[in-house]
Order: sequence, then C-alpha cells, then structure tokens
Amino acid sequence: MQKHSRCRFFLVATFACSLVTIAAAHAEPPAESAAAAVPGVVIYHTPAALKRYVGSPAIVNAPDGAYLAACDLFGPGTTMNEKGQGLVFRSDDRGATWKNIARIDGMFWTGLFMHRGATYLMGVDRQYGHVVIRRSDDGGRTWTKPTDAEHGLLTSDAGYHTSTMPIIEHNGRLWRGMEDNHGPGGKWGLFFRAGMLSAPADADLLKASSWTLATPLPRDVTWLNGDFGGWLEGNAVVAPGGGVVDVLRVEYPSGNKAAIVTISPDGKTASFDPASGFVDLPGGATKFNIRFDPTSKLYWALSNPAPQEATKGAAGYRNTLALISSPDLRTWTIRCTLIHHPDRTRHGVQYADWQFEGEDIIAAIRTAWDDDAGGAHNFHDANYLTFLRIVDFRNAK
Repeated sequence: MQKHSRCRFFLVATFACSLVTIAAAHAEPPAESAAAAVPGVVIYHTPAALKRYVGSPAIVNAPDGAYLAACDLFGPGTTMNEKGQGLVFRSDDRGATWKNIARIDGMFWTGLFMHRGATYLMGVDRQYGHVVIRRSDDGGRTWTKPTDAEHGLLTSDAGYHTSTMPIIEHNGRLWRGMEDNHGPGGKWGLFFRAGMLSAPADADLLKASSWTLATPLPRDVTWLNGDFGGWLEGNAVVAPGGGVVDVLRVEYPSGNKAAIVTISPDGKTASFDPASGFVDLPGGATKFNIRFDPTSKLYWALSNPAPQEATKGAAGYRNTLALISSPDLRTWTIRCTLIHHPDRTRHGVQYADWQFEGEDIIAAIRTAWDDDAGGAHNFHDANYLTFLRIVDFRNAK
C-alpha cells in the first residue's frame, strides 16, 4: 500500500498530504506487533475483550506547556447508564509520552477547556444525564465534584447530549453547543434538539445560575426532502457576520451535510432556516470540531468524509480522517487526507478534538485499530486514544 515519503510509520495507512506529517513517528514495526502500526502516539489502550471502549477524546494546551488529554469509557463493560467513567492524561514532552493523572466518576461525553488559568471538564454525568462542569487548579490532577447547583451541577433534569465540543469566548460570554433528547421521535437522531449553553466570561462557571440554555430546536421530519434524520454535536462558532452560530452534524443517508443554527446575542433563543441553513460539509454525518484561525482567516476542522458511493449509512464511514477548511462556514475544501485504512468495519479514526499550536495542530483521536489482542470490536467501539501532530497545517494541499 502506498506510504507517504515523510511518514515513517503505518503499514496500512495512506497519507495524501504533501506538507503534513504526524509527529512521534515509530520505526516500521515488526510483523508480530500489530499494535506498533497504530497511527500516532498511543495515549491509552483498552482491549476489546474488556468491552470498555474509548469515547469522547479531548485535548488542551495547558499554560505551563503541558498537554492534557481526556476520554470516557463506554460499552457493556462500563456503568455509563448509571455513572460515567473518565480518564485524564498529561504529557510534559509535547505528546511523545503520556501519563494517566486522574480517574473521574460521573464523567461522560465531556470536553476540556482552559479559562483564566483554570482547566475545566464540561459534559454530562452519564449517558443522557445531567449537565455538569468540573474545575482543576493543579494541572488536571484533582477536580471539583458537581454536587449541587452551586458546585458544578448545571441542570436539575437529565436527558442531555454532547461531546468534546469547542467552547469559545465572544462578546463577553462563553458559548458551548449542547443538545437534549426531549424531542419527538423516541429514538437516537429523531429526539435530539439543538441548543446552546452560554455564560458571562467573568462568572463563576461552577454555578448553574451563571448559565443560559437557548431554547432547544427539534428537527422537522420534512427537511432535506424527508431524509433528515436528526442533528447533534453542535459547534459554537463566531460566523463571518459576527454572531454566534451552532454548526451541527446532520444524520443524512449519504452524509456530508451540516446545519447552521443561529443563536440570539443574549443566548436565549435559537432559530433555523431550512432553505439556507443546510450546507455541504465533508464528513458532516460524523462528529467534527470547528475552530477559526485568525492567521489564515479560515475555519478548520478534522472530519470523516463519506465517499461518493455512500448512498446510505454515511456515519459508518470513519476509516478516513481529513483536514478541511472554509472561509465562511458554507464552502468547505478537503485540504488533505491524513489517515486512511481500506477496511471500514473494524478501523476508525474519529471524534477528533484538536487545538492550534503555532504552525501545527495537535489532536486527540478515538481510534479503532489493530492490536495484539485481536483488534477493535468494530470501527465504532474504539480500543485506543491516540495523539497526532499535524505539522504546518496552513500549507496542507
């Protein structure tokens, strides 16, 4: 299989970025070690036989120069329906090696962010649970506990959904996409309602009273000629006009669609125009994170583009990870393919969370790949949390 000349690892991955490399490359592995061919640096590995799979990869650059990464565990070997289980990792050598520094109960679908010198974890406490937030003041080693509305328990009701979505600061407020499962339909996709949480940037973020939830929007069965299957995992983004929007993954048979929901300046209402709100976005059927780069004046994302032959089930194509960009959130270009595996049934590089770091992008990936214990259960039930560095990303072609 073709290998890029600047990538010194992967027996099975294909790279198509002439100016993009991934750091901490391994020497070509011995034939008996399937695990050595995993793309990137392994942060954490869980064999499929344990039925505890890696979810919700997250990463931030800490003020002291370290990287912090996190994930949760899902599957029948976990307590995800009663109490989520999460892990936090730290690297002090720019991602070359990682150490597990915290294990957290009640953490699920949770992202990391930095704000005014503190580190935060924000998500839910279990599958479709309460919205919760935690703060660490010691580099991720210890965390506050969300016990009540004054200390990180942000909703009194359950039924919320999210992932490791970006948090942005704009016009004196923090903004974060959040869905609930209170819509009509009664099952995954159909019941998601798109919303947005926001809080004053100088507020105590552990207090529920600091946060406003925009009135969630349900799907409409008639959208996309009746093929709209739901929206979820929305990105808080400042649009070119200066307002905050929620850019959501769209469940659509052939994939590659996203939805742009407009949020009012006070954060209280959300609105959507189906005539103009759906856009073509490579990989729109699976989770993606969007961030704006003031240097290039482009929006960037890592996504899983569905191939042209995908006429249904596009969300099942996660064996390709691509770098994409847009000047306006509406016209997206695939800049390069970062990772590809020819098999999509048991291989996936998905749910990428990432940050800018100078000329590079650093990313944490939920990876289903070969290991020495028989490999991943399937493409979705990942057995690795991995770290990738994309070098000189602005010049990717």
